[in-house]
Amino acid sequence: DRNIDAIQTSSFGVELLVPINDYQKAMRSAKYALLAISLTFLTFFLVEIFSKRKVHPFQYILIGLALCLFYTLLVSISEHLNFNAAYLISSLVIIGLIGLYARYILPHARQVLVLVLILSFTYSFVYVTLQVQDYALLIGSIGLTTILALTMYITRNVNWYDLSSSKQLE
Repeated sequence: DRNIDAIQTSSFGVELLVPINDYQKAMRSAKYALLAISLTFLTFFLVEIFSKRKVHPFQYILIGLALCLFYTLLVSISEHLNFNAAYLISSLVIIGLIGLYARYILPHARQVLVLVLILSFTYSFVYVTLQVQDYALLIGSIGLTTILALTMYITRNVNWYDLSSSKQLE
């Protein structure tokens, strides 16, 4: 016991930081899957409410499958390229896929643009959070608080009991 105490106190303030590899980054990004999927569905749901145009459940399923495919693409591409390039390629493919699909199911190009911008922000946010190990929880908490505040602000005039009378999103 005395030897263990001596070893533990002899570190002289040195803390070894083991960098994470590409597979660990991919695994960490998968932990943010719920965030990316939830934000995308929330965006579609809000566009559906404000445009008064229904998105069919099957369309939600296809969008969800595309979002899940991101992580498969990320791991498979990162086996051949570095993680940063794999993340960029995977996110561009999925954002493009969902954006093109949304163009045909949403009534206005402006709504598609908002969706693409939110998806781009979401994947950028997750990427930055993955890069800063020490501040990931802080950045994530601030980001989620900001997203919740924006959602509350955007939906402040929605009459949830009578969605047909809600104001249009301007």
